[in-house]
Amino acid sequence: MLSSDGRKTTFFLKGGQRTGMHGVWHLLLLAAVIALTVPVAGAVEMTINATPPELPIGDTVTLSGTVSGINTIAVYLFVTGPDLEAGGVTLDNLNIPAGRGLFTTAPVHMENGTWSYSWDTSVILGTLKPGNYTVHVVASPIARMRFNEEESASTLVRFNPPSRTDPEIPLDPVVPVAALGIAMVLFLGNGPRRQ
Repeated sequence: MLSSDGRKTTFFLKGGQRTGMHGVWHLLLLAAVIALTVPVAGAVEMTINATPPELPIGDTVTLSGTVSGINTIAVYLFVTGPDLEAGGVTLDNLNIPAGRGLFTTAPVHMENGTWSYSWDTSVILGTLKPGNYTVHVVASPIARMRFNEEESASTLVRFNPPSRTDPEIPLDPVVPVAALGIAMVLFLGNGPRRQ
């Protein structure tokens, strides 16, 4: 650096001695290490429960829980299980991998930190097969990508085969015959007319 009189100024003293700033860098490094290793007083804690924990495919499971140590308006849910994307998928569409802004969300009641989500498995896209599934909740979509266990929780949900299957109702044989008759009357009735 050049001074006002044109002489070159350095931050080192003659003989290789350093200025007082050298000691400050050690203090800053020590402060950074302490800040990163000391746990935060208000650490994020999350819980999740499934009611009922075992149910037939097509029924509704209520997912609920709590979040503390953070002020958030929503939690983010995703599910892992048989034949699903390994990183998890949204609850509403089992074909969409969770992440990159695509999540199932549940609003958090700010006054007490509770949340609840009703997962109606009769109206989801994708195939839910009988088996064990793990539903995860995270405090933020970024936490899902890093999957910090302190800022997430999970619960097991077992899906059994559907309890009711809609029987196939055979078509009455009269219906196709009647449709053919109506079509012929319409076709022949609007044919060429003589004058």
